[in-house]
Amino acid sequence: MRRKRGALVPLELAILDAAAAHGEPVHGFELAKMLADAEGARSLTAHGTLYKALGRLAEQRLVEAEWEDPAIAAREGRPRRRLYRVTGEGARRLAAARRRATALDAAAGLA
Repeated sequence: MRRKRGALVPLELAILDAAAAHGEPVHGFELAKMLADAEGARSLTAHGTLYKALGRLAEQRLVEAEWEDPAIAAREGRPRRRLYRVTGEGARRLAAARRRATALDAAAGLA
């Protein structure tokens, strides 16, 4: 099954939701933990699934990615992390998806 161009799958919506709620740039492993800890969350089949979804979101300019300051990683004795933040367009798309879900729930008598 193919999805419509620009349509977001549930994992991508969950990523946007978690990253937006975090409020600060978040690295992939932390994001994976946030998704796993979310109520009713399904586990990722692999972290590669998360990073592919982050790549698609970046291509659509719904998230921005940047490498953290190398001094921070050196001070903590670890490799640098790639940090992700939701863009304004990502926040608008997430809000629109939430409104659609609320409308669907209301139409189904769930709200």
